[in-house]
Amino acid sequence: MKSKRQGKILELIRKNEIETQEELSEYLKQEGFPVTQATVSRDIRALKLTKVALKDGRQKYAVLSEDTKDMTAKYARVLKDGFVSMDMAQNILVIKTVSGMAMAVAAALDAMQYHEIVGSIAGDDTIMCAVRTVEETGVLMGRLQKILERV
Repeated sequence: MKSKRQGKILELIRKNEIETQEELSEYLKQEGFPVTQATVSRDIRALKLTKVALKDGRQKYAVLSEDTKDMTAKYARVLKDGFVSMDMAQNILVIKTVSGMAMAVAAALDAMQYHEIVGSIAGDDTIMCAVRTVEETGVLMGRLQKILERV
């Protein structure tokens, strides 16, 4: 549940300009994650989120970019924790996950910014990634397999 919630937090801060822990808590509750302020605070520390300035003077949460290597390791752990299998259908990569983990794994893949992935859709236990070409789908599968073996 923790890695799923943290994956959702990463997704939410990428898609929204979230300024406060209370606002983040509300977004999480709307997504079905009943959280306390203390839990949100711990997740913010664990994910090493920071506040960055917006053009209008307000601030929002963002992933601390200085620690990219550590964050990549966290995303790789989310991938490994949720991963069951993968297969390809032309330029579509289908990843099966543990039940309830597809959104967290998809958020981790998005955060890892693979240039091969044009976009992804996550259900409960399945992710469909649209990949640029058939060849790049094979390359991406190889890259993911190396990460899964390493973590």
